[in-house]
Amino acid sequence: MFISCSLQLLSMMSRQKTDGKIAHVNDGEFETQVLKSNVLVLVDFYADWCGPCHAIAPTIEALSNEFEGKVKFVKVDVDANQEVASRYEIMSIPTIMLFEKGRVEDSIVGAYPASVYKQHIERALSRGS
Repeated sequence: MFISCSLQLLSMMSRQKTDGKIAHVNDGEFETQVLKSNVLVLVDFYADWCGPCHAIAPTIEALSNEFEGKVKFVKVDVDANQEVASRYEIMSIPTIMLFEKGRVEDSIVGAYPASVYKQHIERALSRGS
């Protein structure tokens, strides 16, 4: 029974993968993909076991489509990438951070409606213009 439930959960989580507009970044890629990016980067710090992280995933994916070409979207699994999670003191997930020119410009801790994330993104884009 336990194995069956675990397999069903893994199957469900794999169906929630993104369509490619959101890059999954690990500790080794973080500097190149996020800190050295020429565009604003939204980083979604998450874990596979986190219900609120799964709840906001469709929202983050929709925003990645809306801001395609203007904002780079990446996900960092805090369990698999503890070096980055520790460096940015991720204590609660989901945590969304906006990076510009290698610096954290904004952060949002918790699950919110799309309008909240969109407002933060637009504010960051207007500062960078």
